[in-house]
Amino acid sequence: MTIAVLGAGMVGRAIAMDLVHDHSVTSFDLDATNLEKLKQDDPRIQTVAADLSHFDEYPNWLTTFDTVVTAVPGFMGYKTLEAVINSGKDVVDISFFPEDALQLDKLAKQKNVTAITDCGVAPGMSNFIIGRYNEEMKITSVECYVGGLPASPQAPFFYKAPFSPVDVIQEYLRPARLVENGVVVTRPALSEKEIIYFDEVGELEAFNTDGLRSLIFTMNHIPDMKEKTLRYPGHADLIIAMKQAGFFDIAPLRIEEKDISPLDFTSKLLVNQWKLNEGEEEFTVMRVTAREKNKTIEYNLLDRYDKTTNTSSMARTTGYTCTAAVNLIAKKMFEEKGVFPPELVGKDKTCFEFVVDYLKSRNVVWKKSGS
Repeated sequence: MTIAVLGAGMVGRAIAMDLVHDHSVTSFDLDATNLEKLKQDDPRIQTVAADLSHFDEYPNWLTTFDTVVTAVPGFMGYKTLEAVINSGKDVVDISFFPEDALQLDKLAKQKNVTAITDCGVAPGMSNFIIGRYNEEMKITSVECYVGGLPASPQAPFFYKAPFSPVDVIQEYLRPARLVENGVVVTRPALSEKEIIYFDEVGELEAFNTDGLRSLIFTMNHIPDMKEKTLRYPGHADLIIAMKQAGFFDIAPLRIEEKDISPLDFTSKLLVNQWKLNEGEEEFTVMRVTAREKNKTIEYNLLDRYDKTTNTSSMARTTGYTCTAAVNLIAKKMFEEKGVFPPELVGKDKTCFEFVVDYLKSRNVVWKKSGS
């Protein structure tokens, strides 16, 4: 199969390097450094320098490809996905944009396209799990806790971003939607902090973020659902203080005859503050729990930086979930047309088990407890 990977950042690179073992892969990106690094890592991967915001060019760029992966920043994710669907190409998306991907379902059906969206670790693998056990249980509550964290945290943030700091900041700004007693409620991001203990990691703080996404609509029969982000204790209070002080405001300030957006300024600073250094070790920790009256199913993940391949854990856990879905399409295991968040794919036991086994074969091991 011929596959185009749009975006050659940290996760896009991991996706391309995984897929090239079984497919013909071409990576598109505007950043020449990203493309050169990818080519050095695996010469089998073809590279194309392209400004992916030129959406009208997609039909020409994608003509020769069977399937597309979209791994672009969230702010351009929806339009990228729309352009790929308009080009008539099957697609797996990990760009985690704020818009509702299900709005593109009608277009995907018209174009005879299979689109699997939000296909990372969370959202992504968490949705696969909930979709599968929704078929076997009358779920009354869902909880998801997830974080990507540096192995050696340093003050003041005790954090490094495994992906774009701009997307992390948006996670901290966007109001969080939860489901309580069958009603969708909205809480501020970073609210309702709690401390949770994880084996081999210790105590982490958890706070509300807008991670339920499609589950709010596709699983609206489940009365209680929440997702919280995990950080080292103290991180949330620092971000809240910056937020209250105006560092994330969008409206520009006039400084020495120049208009400067505090959010743009802060983002530029945090790119360096939060950037993972080459070879810097980090890990992904995650817990997904589904409950019914007398039954609890829990899946836990602790994945660490791969020293052998120099691949970050977040790139592995996000990227390999995505490439598993690409292979579901390639193997014709999932052929429905339209837009499908992972819970609508994972409800099929064969598809779910394929994804779990695919990840395990890459040493991303989900541990199940309960029955």
